[in-house]
Amino acid sequence: MRRFGFSLSLLLAMTAPVCAQVTAEVILDQEQFLPGEALTVAVRITNRSGQTLELGAANDWLTFSVASRDGYSVPQLREVPLKGEFTLESASVATRRVDLMPYFDFGYTASYSIAATLKVPGWEKEFASKPALVEVVRGTKIWEQEFGVPAEKGVPEARKYILQQARFLKQLLLYARVTTLDESHTFRVFPVGPLVGFSRPEAQVDKESKLHLLFQTGARSFSYSVIRPDGDLLLHQSYDYSGSSRPVLKAATNGFIFVSGGARRLTAEESTRLIQTQTNEARSVKP
Repeated sequence: MRRFGFSLSLLLAMTAPVCAQVTAEVILDQEQFLPGEALTVAVRITNRSGQTLELGAANDWLTFSVASRDGYSVPQLREVPLKGEFTLESASVATRRVDLMPYFDFGYTASYSIAATLKVPGWEKEFASKPALVEVVRGTKIWEQEFGVPAEKGVPEARKYILQQARFLKQLLLYARVTTLDESHTFRVFPVGPLVGFSRPEAQVDKESKLHLLFQTGARSFSYSVIRPDGDLLLHQSYDYSGSSRPVLKAATNGFIFVSGGARRLTAEESTRLIQTQTNEARSVKP
């Protein structure tokens, strides 16, 4: 069986009769996005037809439609790359994930509905999903700084780091964005974590043009992130107050930026890795 980004899982066969032989369902990991942020949707395809399906051979085997709240059809900018053959046995489910942000014009602040339509080869029938709702918000810019990306030859490329905050329901989120100098193109934008409304994030750019970001996520908790000039997240750590000492960003004379004060809080994964390292070191010590 060929694999093209699909995760297949076996389902128990249903003994009761079902109305739909094949179903498609659009699933979203989050319901709010900023323009340019990866808008990843998952389409869950369930096969209860009693026969094996061969899907993905044609370019239009799975298509999407996007509409605004007022019914306006959102233009599709280019074809969504979904071609890739795979086999889906009966009583099984497959999930296809794709980022729709580059392929539809989500440039306006609005609520949108996203639906998927599945075509099965040899069947004179299409299977449409129920629409899933998302909201694209602008966010409020709270900080920005220009920086240069070294070039192999000539003048360094000028880019900009931007911090934005946006509220969804009762939660305030902090977003990091990397753009061209005039903000006409976004390299990447993503949420870095929840933000306490009364706090102001600390942000500094080091000599390698990496962004160091420290912000408060709770009454006594903080989040520290390091972001590359291309927008990739290099490091993410958590800190807490230690007595009356709170974490702050400091810069050394050599341009190195670090967190001073507070106490580092390890994640469960980091704690497990640390225990394994200490165990391995203890075993390697000969009596």
